[in-house]
Amino acid sequence: MSEQAGATAIGPLDIRRVMAALPHRYPLLLVDRVESLDPDTGIVAIKAVTMNEQFFQGHFPGRPIMPGVLIVEALAQAAGVLAVESLGLAGSGKLVYFMAIEGAKFRQPVEPGVLLRLEVEFVQKRSSVCKFAGRALVDGKLAAEANFTAMIADAPAD
Repeated sequence: MSEQAGATAIGPLDIRRVMAALPHRYPLLLVDRVESLDPDTGIVAIKAVTMNEQFFQGHFPGRPIMPGVLIVEALAQAAGVLAVESLGLAGSGKLVYFMAIEGAKFRQPVEPGVLLRLEVEFVQKRSSVCKFAGRALVDGKLAAEANFTAMIADAPAD
């Protein structure tokens, strides 16, 4: 994430603040902490990948690897925090819905015991639809990348 002159970055945000921004809960909450968030440009978040994750039981026994779709979901959740904080949606009842994934590429496996760094930048920011570019890194090395689109809408009625 690049720094811009005059941008008001916030962070770090702990798990309570992440949970206030996202509707996800265990076992599908995939953002543990926000290192920094610039409402104009992007977010850097962390997912601590542990052997206790449910998906490691079957993906794969003897060679645990985080499923690529969950890496992309973690990026989308980081983007959700970015959108909620940037657009002032906290407490509004609005949700950020994943709409499209483009150009997803997986460069190296993500294994238990690492900190997955989630870097997401705005490509386009509007009040109802936002586009993002995301990268997931392990120890500074690119593990996955994708571009994706999300829609901001009301939560479904109960």
